[in-house]
Amino acid sequence: MAQWESLQQLHSSYSQQLHELYDRDGLPMDVRHYLAAWIEKQEWERAAQDLDFAMVLYQVLLENLDNQYSRFVQEELFLMQHNIRRYKQNFQRYQESPCTLAGMILWFLGKEKEILQTARLDEQVQGLKMDQSPMNTDTHKDLERQMAGLRNEVQCLEHTLICLEEQQDEFDFKYKTLQMEVMTDKAQQMQIQTLLNKLNECRKTLLSALTRLLDSCGLLQGVLVQGELADWQRRQQRACIGAPDDVCLDQLDKWFTGLARCLVQVLKFLKKLEELMGKLSYDQDPFKQQKPLQVRAETLLRDLLKSSFVVETQPSMPQGKGPLVLRTNVQFSVKARLLVKFPELNHSMKVTVSMDRDTPQVKGSRRFNVLGTSSKALTMAESQDGGLVADFRHLTLKEQKSGGGGKVVSEISLSVTEELHVISFKTNFELPDAEVVELQASSLPVVIISNSSQQQSAWVAVLWFSMLSESPKDVLFFANPPMAPWPVLAEMLSWQFLSSTGRGLESSQLDMIAHKLFDKQDNYDTCQISWARFSKENTAHANFTFWVWFDGILTMVKACLEEMWKDGFILGFVSKERVKRLLKKKLRGTFLLRFSESIKDGGVTFSWVDYTPDNEPDVKSVQPFTRTDLAQIPFHEIIRNFQLMEADNVPENPLLYLYPNIPKDQAFGKYYTDKCGEESPYVKYIRTKLVFVSKEGRLEAKSPQYSDMAEGAEAPPSQGELCGQTADGDAILKAAEAAMNDPLLSSTGRDADGDLLALLDQEEDFNSWDLLTLDGPQIDLTFQFDCAIGQL
Repeated sequence: MAQWESLQQLHSSYSQQLHELYDRDGLPMDVRHYLAAWIEKQEWERAAQDLDFAMVLYQVLLENLDNQYSRFVQEELFLMQHNIRRYKQNFQRYQESPCTLAGMILWFLGKEKEILQTARLDEQVQGLKMDQSPMNTDTHKDLERQMAGLRNEVQCLEHTLICLEEQQDEFDFKYKTLQMEVMTDKAQQMQIQTLLNKLNECRKTLLSALTRLLDSCGLLQGVLVQGELADWQRRQQRACIGAPDDVCLDQLDKWFTGLARCLVQVLKFLKKLEELMGKLSYDQDPFKQQKPLQVRAETLLRDLLKSSFVVETQPSMPQGKGPLVLRTNVQFSVKARLLVKFPELNHSMKVTVSMDRDTPQVKGSRRFNVLGTSSKALTMAESQDGGLVADFRHLTLKEQKSGGGGKVVSEISLSVTEELHVISFKTNFELPDAEVVELQASSLPVVIISNSSQQQSAWVAVLWFSMLSESPKDVLFFANPPMAPWPVLAEMLSWQFLSSTGRGLESSQLDMIAHKLFDKQDNYDTCQISWARFSKENTAHANFTFWVWFDGILTMVKACLEEMWKDGFILGFVSKERVKRLLKKKLRGTFLLRFSESIKDGGVTFSWVDYTPDNEPDVKSVQPFTRTDLAQIPFHEIIRNFQLMEADNVPENPLLYLYPNIPKDQAFGKYYTDKCGEESPYVKYIRTKLVFVSKEGRLEAKSPQYSDMAEGAEAPPSQGELCGQTADGDAILKAAEAAMNDPLLSSTGRDADGDLLALLDQEEDFNSWDLLTLDGPQIDLTFQFDCAIGQL
């Protein structure tokens, strides 16, 4: 396709760029348009540098303008004749410098190409979004065609009705004229009868057209309500738990409004038919059969209005963990929306809020009152996209006193964070014939807590419900919660990271989690997990649940490691066995970052590979860093300043390459502070830490609670021993005194060192531990080894 043709087919935003381009003096758009084919075939780049060639093109350009002028003379286009003559006069100033004209035309063509390239790139990006967005499918294109067809049918019916009224007026005039004449002319009577027959046929045709239009409206309404609206509600429910789903209502708003206007127009047509029938009726008048059409149109409009009242934004607190978790006496917001907008709507629609309306009560369940401004008008003023909304921003919940509830209809007893409550909205819509239709909408079930410590349990209840519930109003869902299939659960877990940090979980990371939940399986797709095992029962060798562990890691990543996670530098969910497999064939100093499996509130550690004198890989890890540690010193600074004492007491950082082979400073350099080495503000802090480093696989005979430490140096946290906790002075003195009184150690520093080293060499039950930053002047080497034994 020619360049100029392509430019004319661009979206309006790019057309505006084209108009702005040709607002400049130089090449008029009329000349570009009428000489487009010739202009695009010429070698303007050569002409800009070759005077003789430029002169040839210049002369041909003037000839083409003369030819175009002649065409306009023949077509009697006076204005275009004037314009072309003026353009030719302007071009004549380039007679002495045709290369300048060629360069100018070349510049315009280049700018056109830039506009085209930008538009095509944007189309490609939009095409990718369309592939991912459920709001851009062939079904929706078909809906657009149907809506356009409805509008066209309505316009045709409006025209038909006007013609029918004129035809009836003609018949009425001639019939009354004939009645006034004394003589009866059979020819005139036949003419009147012909007019009546024609009028009767037109009435039948109009009613048939109205019937077909209502059939189309009914089918389209079914697709909108049962298909598109239901899909949007499901996407909204998924989006509440982190899914990257499109929940914009603009398109639905447009469709619902368009259909409602068609139905209102049909009701106006039917009312007009009643007026025409009142002026003229006869035996077997088709208009006498229009009453069922009116009932059907009113029913369709009434049902459409009831479906169009929705909760656009689900209840949420400003500082909550996520939507649908509310806390008593803490403000929350929620927004209701009517998807049907009538410009002629001349009455105020008030929306009122209530709690647990028409929902069954559960034994021992709490009841709540909604406080604040619980009644607001639907308006477009508070909407960013022109929707008709009622935005409630300052509502609170207060628990009713005991005995305030109604009759209990269920004997099921649920925990506080398994109680589901529904917030309801109600408004009235006044139809054109003064009939009032009551509209109701309900939020998704919310969990109501009274203390922030319940947030974690409440949020996982919301996740489980939104992930598995088939009915958005099933408040008894947790009376018998269903099992979660692993594919569904894996997707939800990935959404938690995606929504919090901008990066979801990869398949290898999900495989590690699946292995943790279901042990080793060839295929996890058929695996299922119960609600209790996911969120209530402790995992093996730990005193906390899987959800507490996972949520602790997510909270730690969001608070302390978000950028590193988003950049893909943290492998995170990787088993200790896989760490060995990944590192054993890598260069010395290759390390990776993984999450601890033994720390409740989230821990992160790094493992690296070294090689023995026999060239055997030796994988080592440090004791995990907790959220408390990372709040005091960034993880990238720990990696940057980490050192071990090597031979001859020379400190060395063993971390050289981030897995698979990225130089450490290349990977983390953008995070570093300006100061490094002794000037780093973190060095002094690091020197007060005790970071234990283990060689993999040396404490496998230890008790189960140390199994994680055995392969990854992840010992259970104890006071004063974890990295990230500054050593307490009194505790250090007491530990030192206790170590000096140990019968295994002598009272002198040098002998104590010798006895300890001998003991470590002789006893297989002890592991040799390397220590971080032994060069600090305030820490005694003997005391560090004593602490290591205390850890063991």
